[in-house]
Formats: sequence, C-alpha cells, structure tokens
Amino acid sequence: MKLSYQGIQDKAAFEAAGIALPGFDWQTMCAETEKAPVWVHFGAGNIFRGFIAVLQQRLLDAGLAKSGIVAAETFDYDIINKIYEPFDSMTLMVSLKPDGSTDKEVIASIAKGIRADAADSAQWEALKACFVNPALQMASFTITEKGYALTNVKGEIMPVVTEDIANGPDKARHAMAVVAAMLYARYQAGAQPIAMVSMDNCSHNGEKLRSSVVTIAEGWVEKGHVPAAFADYVKDESKVSFPWSMIDKITPRPADVIRDQLAELGVEDMAPVVTSRNTYIAPFVNAEVPQYLVVEDRFPNGRPALEKAGVYLTDRDTVNMTERMKVTTCLNPLHTALAVYGCLLGYTSIAAEMKDEQLVKLVKTIGYQEGLPVVVHPGIIDPRAFIDEVVEQRLPNPFIPDMPQRIATDTSQKVGIRFGETIKSYAADPAKDPASLKAIPLAIAGWLRYLLAVDDEGKEMPVSSDPMLATLQAELAGVELGKPASCQGKLDGILTNKVLFGVDLKEVGLAEKIEGYLSELLAGPGAVRATLKKYLG
Repeated sequence: MKLSYQGIQDKAAFEAAGIALPGFDWQTMCAETEKAPVWVHFGAGNIFRGFIAVLQQRLLDAGLAKSGIVAAETFDYDIINKIYEPFDSMTLMVSLKPDGSTDKEVIASIAKGIRADAADSAQWEALKACFVNPALQMASFTITEKGYALTNVKGEIMPVVTEDIANGPDKARHAMAVVAAMLYARYQAGAQPIAMVSMDNCSHNGEKLRSSVVTIAEGWVEKGHVPAAFADYVKDESKVSFPWSMIDKITPRPADVIRDQLAELGVEDMAPVVTSRNTYIAPFVNAEVPQYLVVEDRFPNGRPALEKAGVYLTDRDTVNMTERMKVTTCLNPLHTALAVYGCLLGYTSIAAEMKDEQLVKLVKTIGYQEGLPVVVHPGIIDPRAFIDEVVEQRLPNPFIPDMPQRIATDTSQKVGIRFGETIKSYAADPAKDPASLKAIPLAIAGWLRYLLAVDDEGKEMPVSSDPMLATLQAELAGVELGKPASCQGKLDGILTNKVLFGVDLKEVGLAEKIEGYLSELLAGPGAVRATLKKYLG
C-alpha cells in the first residue's frame, strides 16, 4: 500500500490494515482549494499534520467544508520536498492509546505544501495567489515561539530581520517578513479582511505574532517600500485580527515501533528522514489522543466551523484563563517536577516515572492539593478533570516517548510560571499561607539538586541546556553531595530572585523550607529517594 491519492484507491487493502480513509475526494478538494482557498497554515511539521489538519478533515468528512488547507513552510523546505510532495500532501496519523493499541487514519485535508521562499518565484507566486484571493479567511501558525522572534537572546535585532526590512517585501526571508509580504499582497489586492491565528504553545501568542508583523510593516514604511496605509491595515484588527489561542497535544518524534508496525501492515515508504535542517520527520505522525485547542473568536472574514471539530471558540479572557490553568496548575508544573527528579533518579521516560510511587504522589500533591485550591477556572474545561486525564492517561502512556531530559531544558525560564504563580496566589490570599506548601518547594529543591549535575547514585549526570545554567551553578559553587550543610547560606541569591520565581521566596516564608529540603537531598547517595519517601510516603 502506498500513501498517495492513487494508493488509497485500493480501499480494501487499507480497510484490511485497519487504516481509516477520508470520506471525501482529495482531487475534488484540491480543485476547490485552488479556486477558493479558505485556510493557509504556516509551519508544516507534526503538530500541524497530526492535529490542525485533522480538524479540517473532520469538517470535510462531514460535508461542512469544501476546500482544504494550504501548508506553507518558511524554515525547512525539505519537509515539502520529502514528506509532502511524494505523498500528495497526505499524512498517516497514528493515535497512541495508553493500552498500547493505535488508531490509524489517512489525513488528506492538505491540498498542497508550498515552500515559502521568495527566491523561488513559482512557489512565492503560488502563496501570494492564496493571499490575494478574497475567499481566504485565515492563516494559522505552528512555527514555534522562536519563529516570531526578531531579536536574539541579547535583545539585538537579528541581521536577517535588518536585511529584510532594508530589502522590502519581495526579498523576505524571516518568517515574519514572509507573513508581512503576504499581507502586503492582500492589501494591494483590495485590503480584504483576514484572521492571523497563532496556534503555537506560548503565552499571548497572538500578541507576539502581531507585534512582529507590525514591526516589519512599519520598517518597510520607514524605508519607503510600502505606503503608510499598509501599516494601518495591519494594525486595524477589524481588517487583520490576531486572535490568541491555547493548544495542547503531545506529538513526539516518529517512533521506530510505529514505523515497523506500518511496514508489517504493508504500508510502503514510511521510514523517517532527517532533513538538511536536522528535522526528524516521517510520512506518518504518532501522537497521544487527548488534544485541546481554544481560540479567541475574532475572524473578520468568517471562518471554518471549527467548533464542529472540537475547537473551543471563545473570548480572549477565557483563552488566557485556559492557558493559565494548564501552565500554572494542571500540566506544566507536574511535567517540570517529573523532569528534575526523573533525571536524578535515572529515568529516561516520563511514562516510567508514573510507575514510581513517590513521584506519582509528588505530582498529585502539586496538582490536586496545592494547585487546585487556587486554580484559575476557565469555565469551558474543568481543571480537576484535566488533571485526572493528565495523571491517569497522558503522563503514564508508555507509547509517548517523552523524556525528562528534554522537559528539563530551560527550567530557569519556566519555574516562575509553573511554580511561582501558585506561590503568589497563596501569598495573595489572607486565608492561605505559602509556607504550608510542601510538594512545590520540594520540586524547587529538587531542581537545585539537579543543577549540581550529580545523580542520586553520586555519579556525574548531564544537565539539559538552560540560558542561566552557568549563573546558577556559580551561585551553587561549594554545595556538594555528602555535605548536607554545604547549602546553608548559599541559596539567598537564587531564592530571593524575583526574575526567576516571580516572587521573593524568602519574603513568603519558603526559603528556609527549600534550604532544609535541599540539605536532606544532599545527605549522600540515595538521599533523593530517601527524602521523597520521607515527605511523600
């Protein structure tokens, strides 16, 4: 069996293999999309193919849409060359269930993939043709948070951005300049309205997208490349809106076991490729079943019936509250606690950690006992039910190959949101005392212990990359395993740092507790396990 339009005509073979096929004709959908494109998506990777494209498939299957999605890739053109074009832009979606079974489906809602490359005139004009079409309602994005950045870590404008502003729309290279160039084409063709919808997993994503696009547009005005009215068009949210969203679905890298299963079923050419940009990607996507997409309902040119595909369409405050619920209480704090302790205890799988009695107690205490009393309830998703799903289905799923070492990356950039926000909520409530918290300060102490780069057996351990790693390790100089008192008086510079935690942990009465926990974690080999047992049973 081949994953292509011709290949899926052999319906009996796919059915025998347990692979669901689209309920619409791909060629007919492509012709409709060419005539009246409704949706362009920037970022052709796994979260798009395994989640966003599936939403439009549901609408096409139900007869609620006629056109598909045009996928535009601004960074890694090999994805289009090697994963889209040979397979008629189709994806084999494999949903990974906690019991080890899978659901398999051909996703055929992508009409075509385009290399958003100004140097490739045919591809550039194909993308422009979508944007000048009045039928276009939205452009969405999964380009990662870095895709919106115009500056480097030092806050300096990146050279490519400076060059893009100097060179104008026809030579755009940075993703945000490419987007601005497409909006300029739309402006020139009558300034039709459109929604620009970031679906990236970052806070206030719509605001980040808008800020970067406006910066490029204003730079072009200043350089005389475009009229001032174009910048006005981009800034007029009745014309060009930038809705906020919250997205949640784990789509890990292609798993060898899934590749092998598909080969055994007779599906050909499913081997992953490594692109010239070092993207590890396959013709199939494997992902967990649970998924959430909450989108601010501001679409000035109309929109697909996304609510019929399971998307929550709501107001900005609700989007914000849903994201806050996830990142400060119900998922992300649990992930970070598992990450640091998992590394210390030698785990290489989050799912394996969820068989560890003390670690399960740790994350349940953080979520249910310490987080839920101060959770922001968004109204559309129940926080307790969300945590239930996380601890009972998502984290223990052995077929989601997620590693604590990956999640421990950049922890200094996360602790303020993942732990600091709950601590602040306790401090702001006269009926609550931050010093009553147990599991959150234990997670923070575990992170400091992790930064020493020595595991619970006393062996050297790699520490994941972090922009503050050198600074933090310098602060911890002299703190040693086997010397419990070595941390005393050494932690003030870290624990009073409001940039790190969003709050002075000494002021709220937690510094002494964290120092005490760390001292116990330092007692010697095995002290991490002993401390977890002592406080969590």
